[in-house]
Amino acid sequence: MRASAYFISTLKEAPADAEVVSHQLMVRAGMIRKLAAGIYSYLPLGLRSIRRIETIIREEMNRAGAIELLMPVVQPAELWMESGRWYKMGPELLRLKDRHQRDFIVQPTSEEVIADIVRESIRSYKQLPVNFYHIQTKFRDERRPRFGVMRGREFTMKDAYSFDRDEAGAMRSYQAMYDAYCRIFSRMGLEFRAVAADTGNIGGKASHEFQVIADTGEDAIAYCPTSDYAANIELAEALPLIAHRAPPAEPLKKTPTPGKEKCEDVAVLLGMPLTRTVKSIVLAVDEKNAKGEPVDVKLWLLLVRGDHELNEIKASKVPGLRDGFRFATEAEIRGAFGCRPGYLGPIKTHKPVAVVADRTVANMSDFVCGANEEDYHLTGVNWGRDLPEPIVADLRNVVAGDPSPDGKGVLAIQRGIEVGHVFAGLPYPEAMKLTFTDESGAPALMRMGCYGIGVTRLLGAAIEQNHDAKGIIWPDAIAPFEVVICPVNYRQSEQVRQVADKLSAELAAAGVDVILDDRGERPGAMFADWELIGVPHRLTVGERGLKNGEIEYVARRTLQPVAVPLADAYAFVRRQLASARA
Repeated sequence: MRASAYFISTLKEAPADAEVVSHQLMVRAGMIRKLAAGIYSYLPLGLRSIRRIETIIREEMNRAGAIELLMPVVQPAELWMESGRWYKMGPELLRLKDRHQRDFIVQPTSEEVIADIVRESIRSYKQLPVNFYHIQTKFRDERRPRFGVMRGREFTMKDAYSFDRDEAGAMRSYQAMYDAYCRIFSRMGLEFRAVAADTGNIGGKASHEFQVIADTGEDAIAYCPTSDYAANIELAEALPLIAHRAPPAEPLKKTPTPGKEKCEDVAVLLGMPLTRTVKSIVLAVDEKNAKGEPVDVKLWLLLVRGDHELNEIKASKVPGLRDGFRFATEAEIRGAFGCRPGYLGPIKTHKPVAVVADRTVANMSDFVCGANEEDYHLTGVNWGRDLPEPIVADLRNVVAGDPSPDGKGVLAIQRGIEVGHVFAGLPYPEAMKLTFTDESGAPALMRMGCYGIGVTRLLGAAIEQNHDAKGIIWPDAIAPFEVVICPVNYRQSEQVRQVADKLSAELAAAGVDVILDDRGERPGAMFADWELIGVPHRLTVGERGLKNGEIEYVARRTLQPVAVPLADAYAFVRRQLASARA
């Protein structure tokens, strides 16, 4: 490949709306161009990396026994109505009508379509297990698309779907995909963690996310450095930080706290640790009649320690909140508590509310909470003596230093970017009647799993993990090119041209993805382009080096020049590539 016959379109400056490094560098390196909010064209360099990612995914999916097919982007609404997701999913599901006014969707994923294929095609236990996958365009109408390809609206995803006869088989399929994902991300040269995760709106009984480790990641991962425990912070179990509740030692007292609405300010005013305060969060559940019309509102008061934060995913698992909740309005709060937010507490509410305490709060004694009166808090509050025992649940986000749920150390927190997710025990076989005839001739329900990888998101995640001030540092396996040859004075020096052309031809013949920069650029500009683009290996051919029988090798990750004898150049580069692939 010659650069003069390729499309190289680098920029010195990133657009103003590029918020994260990967977005900035992908635009500057000429990998993507924005068409609309969250919608990008992938230019030749970006597409080359995408194709290399897809190749690795296909090889490992095929190795794991999955079978590739291709399902449509546009899908009929009837299937989504049958599964129930037509009603459950919000505006992120792009709905449209055809010329006959029939409802369709632009797929965010393909569970319904694959379920329809399977129920029409799989009849007998002899046809199971089976796992289908495809790599296809998806669309999710994000309210706030941002971070370039990391949270776009249109994207490419690999999704796979396994179907099994029983639970044991389903878990074998799940493990096979888990193992395949580990191989995929390892081959891509990415640092990642597989973490236990919530099943979300996909549903299911088991779930792991694959997170590429990056300081700019949107997700927080809790892990134990001294064990194998790792979980998304949404799921990580928060053990009680107080083992046993101490008996009351203080009287209940209403204390003036003028203008102090936050626990931090109350603690400072009262001269006590923040860990003695309790934070109140009010949730509302809309009760509806058989027609789906709201008829009443039930309020729930959730309590977490003043230095902790509510975990909404965990809150959604509390009985009574599982079917959906929202944060209460100020008018609803005033009606139930008699004051505005900032001074709320579980004692003497104006109307009955359900009280749920986090595990740590349930074991606290002599704590501080709002008095349900503006500018006042209660001190010396105790369960049993001053108010009834609460419902107890794990409600909070874990923090660094918490005990690990496996009992083998304490938790640390790091940031990650979700690039893959595996689920087992999906509800679609029941909802869409996926049955087969078992060995006895009786009908039985299939078990289903689904497994996704964000193909285009991987571009951004890899860059967030691998970059410096000069640009991208691609891992070899997913770089648009493995090697770039930079000849100095290519058009003026016959010797330089002959050596560069010969070396390029030898590497290409050996199956190396090599590009020869024959554009005639000045060395500084040429090097800056390829450092920005991030090609892992660079060879510089110049008259000065050739006088000594040498060329220069530079690894993009270190940028340290190494003089290589010309006679050994081909073998040297092959050794570098082999080392990177190992």
